[in-house]
Amino acid sequence: MRRSVLRLAMLLMTAAWIPSSYAVRPSSAAASSFAADIHESVTDIAVSVNERSGRAVTAKVVITQFKPDGDGPFPFVLLNHGRAPNRAQPPRFQLTQQARYFVQRGFAVFVPTRIGYGALGTEPDPENAGPCKAKNYASIAQAASDEILAVIAYAARLPYVDAQRLLLVGQSVGGYSTVATVARNPAGLIAAINFAGGSGGDPKTRPGEPCEADKLDQMFANFGLTSKVPMLWLYTENDQHFSAQHGRAWHAAFINAGGQAELKVLPPFGRDGHRLFSAGLDIWQPLVSHFLDEHGFPAQKK
Repeated sequence: MRRSVLRLAMLLMTAAWIPSSYAVRPSSAAASSFAADIHESVTDIAVSVNERSGRAVTAKVVITQFKPDGDGPFPFVLLNHGRAPNRAQPPRFQLTQQARYFVQRGFAVFVPTRIGYGALGTEPDPENAGPCKAKNYASIAQAASDEILAVIAYAARLPYVDAQRLLLVGQSVGGYSTVATVARNPAGLIAAINFAGGSGGDPKTRPGEPCEADKLDQMFANFGLTSKVPMLWLYTENDQHFSAQHGRAWHAAFINAGGQAELKVLPPFGRDGHRLFSAGLDIWQPLVSHFLDEHGFPAQKK
């Protein structure tokens, strides 16, 4: 077990030195109504990643952007989405209400629609980890974190962004990908938040039980070996993708390997606590605000 964990850590640390290629282009992705009050805009970048088979692909990552009034420079946050059964919807991820909270806290916000999602097409799909009995969770971690690192590099070059004050946030597979990115220690990263992070869940066929959960134990231990910043992890007792039991086990694996993370397992939320990030803003915002206040992102003075 320990030998496998160390081998995975070396693979991720080696990959961290290989920059993803990217080129900024105006986005042609269809836009619904834009949130003018928080200066919503959209662009895309081309990113090169590897699929599970090892085949290299280059495709576009659409980025929805929001910012406060003024010229900045502002701290910045990436909001990383999960994986729905219909990956073509939404056409691009906006997470407008969540973004508005962070803009009001003084952040410039970037919401990537990763490769394999949205209006630009569901293929290639570098986050396909394979069949339930043969999951390759390391390939998801590598591909998604490559994309996230490319978006960080893009955002850090913008004149209104403070490249030394980065926060990462993700939900579900986006939470798992956020932890994977934390383990690669991008420049400027101060803290990160994981909402119900994991992979391989199916509430219809295996409520609360992800495929090969022991492999995820190993992956989170791997991430803990090289992670250096404080994290907040939020799970719920009635998550239909990843039960609270697994959230606790993954957290234990992470911190026992050296990671820093405060775990909060919240009471049941609605019919499926996995929806807390999208539908329970009034519940998680006070917890996140406290975490941000404690870790270098105090609330903006009115």
